[in-house]
Amino acid sequence: MSALLKSTWLSLALFLPQSLLAANRPNVLFLFADDWGRQASFYAELEKEKGISDAVSTPNFDRIAREGVLFLQAFVNAPSCTPCRSSLLSGQHFWRTGRGAILRGAVWDPEIPSWPLLLRDSGYHLGKSWKVWSPGTPRDAPFGEQMYAYEETGGRINQFSQNVTELSASGKSVDEAKQALLDEVRENFRSFLADNKDDQPFCYWFGPTNVHRKWERGSGKVLWGIDPDSLKGKLPPFLPDVPEVREDIADYLGEVQAFDAEMGVLLDELKQSGKYENTLIIASGDHGPPGFPHGKCNLYDFGTQVALAIAGPRVHGGRVVDDFVCLPDLAPTILEAAEVSVPEVMTARSLWPVLASERSGQVDPARDAVFMGRERHVASARAGYLPYPQRAIRTADYLFIINFHPERYPLGDPTGLEGSNPATEEAIRENTHITLADEDAGPTKAWLVEHRSDSQWKRYFDNAYGKRPREELFDLKKDPDQMHNVAADPDYALVVDNLRERLLTELRETGDPRLIDDGKYFETPPLAGPLPEEKIEVKKRE
Repeated sequence: MSALLKSTWLSLALFLPQSLLAANRPNVLFLFADDWGRQASFYAELEKEKGISDAVSTPNFDRIAREGVLFLQAFVNAPSCTPCRSSLLSGQHFWRTGRGAILRGAVWDPEIPSWPLLLRDSGYHLGKSWKVWSPGTPRDAPFGEQMYAYEETGGRINQFSQNVTELSASGKSVDEAKQALLDEVRENFRSFLADNKDDQPFCYWFGPTNVHRKWERGSGKVLWGIDPDSLKGKLPPFLPDVPEVREDIADYLGEVQAFDAEMGVLLDELKQSGKYENTLIIASGDHGPPGFPHGKCNLYDFGTQVALAIAGPRVHGGRVVDDFVCLPDLAPTILEAAEVSVPEVMTARSLWPVLASERSGQVDPARDAVFMGRERHVASARAGYLPYPQRAIRTADYLFIINFHPERYPLGDPTGLEGSNPATEEAIRENTHITLADEDAGPTKAWLVEHRSDSQWKRYFDNAYGKRPREELFDLKKDPDQMHNVAADPDYALVVDNLRERLLTELRETGDPRLIDDGKYFETPPLAGPLPEEKIEVKKRE
């Protein structure tokens, strides 16, 4: 649709009844899990070699994928909660979102257009339950902060395994305990639908945090029947295949199944409301698994590749596509569905040519790569409160990464591990900030630290937490798990040159501050340096 026609339509929309608008514009149900990567049973069906997704069951995500389009090559713009969501909500690379480009210390710039508020301004009824944009100030600012929250009937799902375990201990069966939590999900959504007056088109964001650590240890098996032993031989090569890690993965997959059950409640309620057929349904997550090597806070696939399925009106369903998608692309996609003009500042591209196509495989040849990166995650992870700046380009054949400060530790300084009073295994398992603070605390991290000097396991620790060279290149056909850096191999010199130039061109054309004055913007306060509360703690210690 031309800009003139869009402008004319929007002018007319101001005078049309909401019931007529709803008939022309779809509702939006946005299902977005915290820390959920690409682990879903439908992917396991499609993979030639079985991995950890083979142990998880996600019938509701699979249903969306079968009715709509499943994306095999979906990636986040940044594998860290706030910057990922900044890019998703703005439709821009995270490095264009000011202080939204970092996690701790993030501040939302109200001058940046966000697609939820643009929908609101065009007549949509907004609602959200739980996390949209955080940590950051103001909380969930790109969605109107708490103005559109529907959370009154409870949020025990956000600690799903802990609360089901507690309810079970008090006398309920596991199924009864699960149902009690899922009923809260249903009632929050019902409250939202009840407020949807005159059949107004709506947008509901469902953002539970249960897939984010912490989880009840052993809950994957107890609550969901995921036997850790069934994962033996299926872990990727960057994870030690030992009982403690297999149990940790099983517990993570249990939380993924909990999220899938939550999705099922919303889909069922949507069906009962009669609004299912006119609702665009999008399901995904904000980055890879937390507390595991190569996962969250890493630009390897385990950290950046996510599940993505889209179904609904105008979507030609029943297809699996290979087109590369970066989550910011969802912003113009949703706006176009709602007949809302896409702001020129958005650098992302609408997915509608792919969604409306009848083709499978590669639909749009121009969608052959995604660009990613990160800056600061946990503020105190390194001396001087400095970031670990990275940028990357991912194509079908290669992953190329630039680490702008290779002298720094990628997942934080390894403090407190040596000396007369080193951190205990329990402390590292429970407290992210003890050491290597850009990786979430948990059993896997604690196990790797505990075995870092063991000759059998040392390479796992070094691979996860050791310093990395300025450039990394992985040949994905030979090395799908990105274990062998070939950037310095003369046989790949031309590949490195081409990918480096393509990546830097994208950064230059989109105004990445990292390329200006040696990245001073990201290296100085307020995007670096201690947070106010950390300054207070330092002063107390002095």
